[in-house]
Amino acid sequence: MIVAVSGAGGRMGSLVTETVASSTGLELGPLYDPHNAGVTVAGQPVGDDPTALASADVVVEFTEPDVVMENLATWRSVGLSAVVGTSGFDADRVAKLRELWGSGPPNCLVVPNFSIGAVVMMRLSEIAAPHFAAAEIIEMHHDRKVDAPSGTAIATGERISEAAKQERTVESIELLSGARGADVSGVPVHAVRLPGFVAHQQVLFGGTGETLTIRHDTTDRSAFMPGVLAAVRAVGSLNQPVTVGLESILGI
Repeated sequence: MIVAVSGAGGRMGSLVTETVASSTGLELGPLYDPHNAGVTVAGQPVGDDPTALASADVVVEFTEPDVVMENLATWRSVGLSAVVGTSGFDADRVAKLRELWGSGPPNCLVVPNFSIGAVVMMRLSEIAAPHFAAAEIIEMHHDRKVDAPSGTAIATGERISEAAKQERTVESIELLSGARGADVSGVPVHAVRLPGFVAHQQVLFGGTGETLTIRHDTTDRSAFMPGVLAAVRAVGSLNQPVTVGLESILGI
């Protein structure tokens, strides 16, 4: 399987490139990143011609929210299956992607978080939601993350809302706009951006006389690589043209 990388010069893209290059059964294909064209990653130059990726079987997309849809339109047009790690895929954007992608093959797999632990955290939150009145999410990331809230927080909030109606009575008045967080399908989400963090999330549930906190911490970006490799190997065999999350691959 030939695997191309879009955004290969970035922090996550370069790590994905190095991981693919050293993985059994995978061959590193063309690298694309117009912002870092000419640099070398895993012994291979990064280019700025998207059509060069047509020789691959799968492309891993780790770019930015403002260019990801245009890139995916290109990968679809040249027949590439895509594994997407770029943030910003809320329900509206996923709906637009389904319309853009149409029927497969190829397939597109959008992954809010490649960490196996984070996927389990989201599933546990979904299970807990019907047993508590309401939930809030606090997500904490490094200060170079380009968007807020994170894709993981958005996906978690949407899944909690689908699992149970939020029943809260909040009488406090925001003295400063945004103090109560962003609204994700009725679930408040608070985004922290500080140096020293990698990727962390707490899901807080409140009920009568008790609370429950489900927390996941990523301490190194290498935690994402097993999920990336699993997605790359499975995307071509998915039974839907556009799939969201690793759950279908992991069986949870």
